[in-house]
Amino acid sequence: MEFLLKLEELLKKRKAELPEKSYTSELFREGSDRILKKIGEEAGEVIIAGKNPDRQELIHEAADLIFHLQVFLTHRDVSINEVVEELKKRHS
Repeated sequence: MEFLLKLEELLKKRKAELPEKSYTSELFREGSDRILKKIGEEAGEVIIAGKNPDRQELIHEAADLIFHLQVFLTHRDVSINEVVEELKKRHS
């Protein structure tokens, strides 16, 4: 969880500053449609990796999916903590 919070801070900084030559900044500049398209692509890749026996491939694709989801959450000003709190509510 600590790393996800650090990643969130980095994403907020990228969103605010939009540095050139940054993939994340490019996503923020292109907006929701582009980010959501990436989430869909990555979700499909997780599904394919999940059907294959290569564990490392699944880890790699899951990391891509989580990253792009966190980019979108940041784009919409939703904190990863808010998502975690929602999960906690569901399991208490």
